[in-house]
This record gives sequence, C-alpha cells and structure tokens, in this order.
Amino acid sequence: MVSKRKGNNVSGWIIIDKPPGITSTGVVNKIKWAFNAKKVGHSGTLDPDATGVLPIALGEATKTIPYIMDEIKSYQFCIKFGEATDTDDETGEIIQKSSKRPDDYEINAKLDKYIGLIEQIPPNFSAIKINGKRAYDLARSGSKLKLKPRPLFVKDLKFVERVDNDHALLQLICGKGGYVRSIARDLGKDLKCFGHVKWLRRTKAGPFEIENCVTIDKIIELQKSSKLLKLLKPLELGLQNLPFVKCSAKQVDEIANGRSVKVTSNDLDSGEKCWLQYDGKALALGNLKLGQFYPSRVFNIENCI
Repeated sequence: MVSKRKGNNVSGWIIIDKPPGITSTGVVNKIKWAFNAKKVGHSGTLDPDATGVLPIALGEATKTIPYIMDEIKSYQFCIKFGEATDTDDETGEIIQKSSKRPDDYEINAKLDKYIGLIEQIPPNFSAIKINGKRAYDLARSGSKLKLKPRPLFVKDLKFVERVDNDHALLQLICGKGGYVRSIARDLGKDLKCFGHVKWLRRTKAGPFEIENCVTIDKIIELQKSSKLLKLLKPLELGLQNLPFVKCSAKQVDEIANGRSVKVTSNDLDSGEKCWLQYDGKALALGNLKLGQFYPSRVFNIENCI
C-alpha cells in the first residue's frame, strides 16, 4: 500500500534572500516545515556561503522549476586578488600566492573574453558527478580531479568598482550552470595574480529579483500562521518570461485530462514552449504545434481556478 504524502496542498512561490551559512536544501527544509507543505523544491543551488535570491517552489509550482533553472541569473561578487584557494572561494586553503595586483584598466581589458558562449571548468569542490560520486566528496578525500570544461552563456561581465588594492566588485549575468568561482579563478590566472571569490550575492533569477525577497527569519516568525500564506507569490509569476496562449472555459476539462486543445496564436512559432491559461490562471505547460496546444505538465485544476 502506497502511503500518502503528509502536509498541506500549498502552491506558489516564496522568494528567499538566502543568508550565508546554510545550504539551499536547508532553506527548502525550513520552508517545508513552516508551511507544513507536501511538496517543496528550489530552482537553482546557491553555495552555503553565498547569499541572495533563492526561489522556492511549493506544490504545483514545482512543475515549473526546470523552466526557471534555464533562465538568466545575475550575480554581484567580490574577487580577492593575490591568492588562489582549493575551493576557489574564501572557505578554502590557499594553494598559490602572488604579490602582483592588477589595475582597473588591466581588469577591464580581460572581461570581454568571458562574454558570449564560453567554456569553463567547474571548481573541484562542486556538485558535479564523476562516476556517480560528487566532485566535492572526491576532492575532500584527496583525489586528484580533472573536470571537463562545460559550456556557459555569459550575457555580461562588468567591473563595478575597486574596493581596495586587493579586492574588486564585479557583476555577472549568465545562463544555467555557471560557476562564479570559476570566473574568479580564471580571471585571476589571466591577470597573472591569482584570485578567488571573497563573497557572492545573487540579485536575480529569471523573473525573481532581490527586491521581492523575504528572509528566513520572517518565515519562521510567521510559521504555520494565516499571515504566512500572504507571502506566497502566484505560480504564474514564475512563468512570466515564457509565452502563453489562452483557452476557453469549455476546454478546461480537456486540458485537465491531458488532451490537446485548439488555440489561436499569431505570435508563436510551431513547436515553441509555452503555457496555457484560462482567466489568467495557469492550466498547463506544453508546446504549440500548428495551432494545437499539447500539454506536457498539467497543473492541478482545483489549485488553478
């Protein structure tokens, strides 16, 4: 006999300003406990010491996570010059040093190299799997790793300001799978002075921005109360960068049963990913083919209307 998952049927988004010192999974567990929710997930891991935008999906919103993970993300980070660490951030052991410090002109001159479709090697201390094992577990055990380069789309990398002789503040806007620590490591090598991430803050993830975040402390303060539900953002917020088509009231049951429906759209190409709505509420994710919407993920209609 299959046991039913315990908890409440809560659906929507909570956008957390993640503090340092907690894993993304740790944040998910706190949200699940506070809402007593059946299903919770996050849309893009932040390192334990990183801060900023961590979108948490509850209930039906978890079905949209793959779309959010593919969205553009923005980061601000501080690079420390003169030291390379084994983790490529401040938590690791120093493995190389240099007395050289680049000037602002030298830093700016190297940034164009990192814009566009690039390849980067993930940090050894990362969640990349090698023969079924996490890279960070292998690195901690003393194994010598040679990770393969991975493609990354970088929309922009900007020099923001010089903090002092040893530190500079940069902004990175990139696609899925980017490691800011790798950018800092490689930039330090290119500048012939070494470097690592001093601190990192994600300021945007797809449609979710830092200005719309709430703190974990606020969630705990309102735990399991009716006021907590007022912090929930609608499922549709996570889909606002994805095109949509509309259906009629008569077609709602067809979609609920997973069947395709005829829609009218003059703006979308055949085969394009989109979502279907009725009266402003999301009913399904899917693809448009020759004027027919084919659902791939159907939302629980009771939670949508």
